[in-house]
Amino acid sequence: VQLQASGGGLVQAGGSLRVSCVVSGRTFSRRTIAWFRRAPGKERTFIAAIRWSGGPEYYADSVKGRFTISRDNAKNTVYLQMNSLKPEDTAVYYCAAGNAITSTTIQPGAYDYWGQGTLVTVSS
Repeated sequence: VQLQASGGGLVQAGGSLRVSCVVSGRTFSRRTIAWFRRAPGKERTFIAAIRWSGGPEYYADSVKGRFTISRDNAKNTVYLQMNSLKPEDTAVYYCAAGNAITSTTIQPGAYDYWGQGTLVTVSS
């Protein structure tokens, strides 16, 4: 399974950006796709997750109501729409694939394939 994240860039506070994650290889062998981020000097943290088969979406409290995760199974792509961006959203955003269950969805260790990351910079 390979993951390719893209769509990062520089945006002003209050603006929007959409990042994408294209999954290739044995795409559906990993049922959950998640987004994590690593801000400068901080640890990697969970942002959002979705399953290829549908069902509930999962969000970190810090992004609820601002970020939306979605999927296009036909394109093997998962998106993260980010609205009302804040300077504290500045980070490298990574997508990951795994067979996380509900109780492990937010844990990096539940994902065994990772993309290379895409940098999102929010200016104040």
